[in-house]
Amino acid sequence: MRDDGQAELLERVRALRAAGSGPKQVARALGLQPAQAGVLLRRAAEAAHTATMPGEREVVGCWVNAGWSTGLDLSTRPAWAAQDVGAGEGAVGAGFAQLLVARRERASRVTVCGLLVDVYCLGVKNVIAPQSIGEGSLQAHRRSYFSAFDAPSLPIGIEQAQAIAYGAVSYARGLGFEPAPGFADAAVVLGEPADGLPAIGFGNEGLPFYLNGPRDDARAILATLERTCGAGKYHYLLASGPM
Repeated sequence: MRDDGQAELLERVRALRAAGSGPKQVARALGLQPAQAGVLLRRAAEAAHTATMPGEREVVGCWVNAGWSTGLDLSTRPAWAAQDVGAGEGAVGAGFAQLLVARRERASRVTVCGLLVDVYCLGVKNVIAPQSIGEGSLQAHRRSYFSAFDAPSLPIGIEQAQAIAYGAVSYARGLGFEPAPGFADAAVVLGEPADGLPAIGFGNEGLPFYLNGPRDDARAILATLERTCGAGKYHYLLASGPM
């Protein structure tokens, strides 16, 4: 069959499916065997899914590390605070939200991406680029991704993942810091929120708090905070001691 004929047939299949027809009804309407109709229905579904932007595809799962909300103001979303039972002074990972987002790619595969978010100061610090994996491997991938934490990761909704990531980026930009390279690729999978985002109070107890990482230019970061916040309006802790 010529390409234009195949496209026309798939369009008729899509129309029949949208009207609620199953394989047997499609087969009768088009004079096909049920098995042939089943193949065409799968092709039509795959074509429609491929045409959908990644950020609009079905969310298979989102997760964040326990303790991520320590020191943040979640008064607008008390349920998020209540879920994070690991939050509190001394929480492992306090100051950082490690996010994992998975969306449907096709029938047996998902697209996953990860973000390390400094919720106290720098925003998105690192991105694990979107990748395709078999859906059967997703839970093993999740366990490996969060293996540095003692407590199990917390399942969250896509709205919460977006609020953490985009909200932290906005907060950090106000302090003079841009998100890590690759954030635009992760944003494609995160998707754009439909109607704004719930407010999260970033910073530790309302103030920027810089915790240095091994690849940071700590001196430059502190100089930026001094310029954007002013003396005494931020805190910092350096692994190697005060500068």
